[in-house]
Amino acid sequence: MCGPRKGVMAPPDSPRLPGTFTPWAAWVAATCTCLGLLLLQCAHIRELRLELWELQHRVGSLCGEDAGAPPRCALDPSRCQCPVLGQDASRTKRDLTSKTPRKQRQVGQRRRAFLHLHPVSTHSYDEDDKTLVKWIVGQSQGEGLQVSGETVTVTRGGLYFIYSQVLYEDPTFVMGHVIKKYRENKESSLMKCVKWMPRNNSEALNTCYTAGGHNLESGSVLELSIPRKDAGIGLLPHATFLGIYKI
Repeated sequence: MCGPRKGVMAPPDSPRLPGTFTPWAAWVAATCTCLGLLLLQCAHIRELRLELWELQHRVGSLCGEDAGAPPRCALDPSRCQCPVLGQDASRTKRDLTSKTPRKQRQVGQRRRAFLHLHPVSTHSYDEDDKTLVKWIVGQSQGEGLQVSGETVTVTRGGLYFIYSQVLYEDPTFVMGHVIKKYRENKESSLMKCVKWMPRNNSEALNTCYTAGGHNLESGSVLELSIPRKDAGIGLLPHATFLGIYKI
């Protein structure tokens, strides 16, 4: 029998299969990828700088600067007045200054008509068995409403919100008031408010409040009427009042 021969070396390791990567090869691939992305970014930045330079010189030429001078107008617009879309500087400045008054006029035109009235005194019409209140303006805004003594005239038609309150100081068992509208010799009742009153004079204090929206034509005349002659009411501004504003 033949035994193993001495001095014979073991066979070498089997070679690596093609397609496998060592860590060194992976590092090289990642480095090349990063360098490629960096080159692309540098090229993009250069294009942007070129476009910015052309834009600065274009704006500088509009401002009347020399071609070789630094574009001050592009870097600091407050240091010069450049034409805007072919307009000269004086026209641009005039347009800017004229905007504010126009806006103020538009805001003034949009202000809704409003009146809040305070009582001054009362007047009893015995033949009609009613008491009317004389009013003064507490607050007002806009145009379209005019107060004259005991009535309010609507000069601009539209939808209005009317509110009223009366403090009664009368022992008559029932007290109340009516908001009336007069137009073209026609009378109509818009709102009514009724309250039961205590019989004791010392306790005869009660308020009645009513409100609602109504379509009022130009020329309508409004009146707060209490269907009692010599009706006793409170004349403090927070106790008795009448208001109307355009919706």
